[in-house]
Amino acid sequence: MDSETNTAADYAAEYRALRPRLLSVAYSLLGSVEEAEDSVQEAWLRLDRAQRDPEQEEIRDVAAWLVTAVSRLALDTLRSARRRREEYVGEWLPEPLVQHGDPADRVTLDESMSMAMLVVLESLSPAERTAFVLHDVFGLSFAEVGKVVGRTPAACRQLAARARKHVTERAPRFDVDADEHRRIVDAFRAAVRGGDLDGLVAVLDPDVVMRSDGGGVVRSALRPIVGAHKVARFMLGIRSRYGAALELRPATVNGRPGLVGEMEGQTDSVIAFAVSGGRIVEIAGVRNPKKLKWAGGTAGDRHGDG
Repeated sequence: MDSETNTAADYAAEYRALRPRLLSVAYSLLGSVEEAEDSVQEAWLRLDRAQRDPEQEEIRDVAAWLVTAVSRLALDTLRSARRRREEYVGEWLPEPLVQHGDPADRVTLDESMSMAMLVVLESLSPAERTAFVLHDVFGLSFAEVGKVVGRTPAACRQLAARARKHVTERAPRFDVDADEHRRIVDAFRAAVRGGDLDGLVAVLDPDVVMRSDGGGVVRSALRPIVGAHKVARFMLGIRSRYGAALELRPATVNGRPGLVGEMEGQTDSVIAFAVSGGRIVEIAGVRNPKKLKWAGGTAGDRHGDG
């Protein structure tokens, strides 16, 4: 933008154009749509105040300013959330993003930000997660990352390297395309609906891990379930308990084929899958109602530019 013609409308227009990317940055750092929305909203309010302050030096690179501001706010939130998440009842899983309708104003995820990846990122320190996400996922320089985490570029390089090693060791590798992923998820769905134990075991890796998040609000497994037969029996137990009242519908969850569970027309759960070697290696089932706000629609309803 020309520094001689910048107006409040100019700033608002650039903010609106950047908003999906800002939401994606914040969500990747936090694993929470609501907290991501709050960070982006607060960054906009700070930009608005700054551009109205006659004593404030003009912000020439609005995009860089906003990405930095959103990242700092998200990092502060992440640090304060660590204790809350440690005290969480059962497994803490990220809020799932379910694809609906027009994508123009929702979180635009990088393809690497699967639920499985977000679960791994939870095990990093806030600084490591921030360095990895901003540099490896969003392409910021280590000098730019340093402005967010308050460390030197060399220190940020080390943070990212440690995080990268951790992610490489723990994140499942996706070696199937979307069509094959969908075929395997469809087979899982059919086996659950048909009460087919053998069919269900056949699509699960022998060492599959299933995590579920009820937040202490609704019923869920408090610890990970490991092993194909244990996971299969757990899923068929759910099917037996609820019968036809629970409908599993195909959906796109964090950019990959998944399922949405519905009870009496209401979203009951969202299930994400990691698939490798032709079988399901990880399952993440979110049932906490507080985390299902966006499962029935898109994130990004609050614009905050008016």
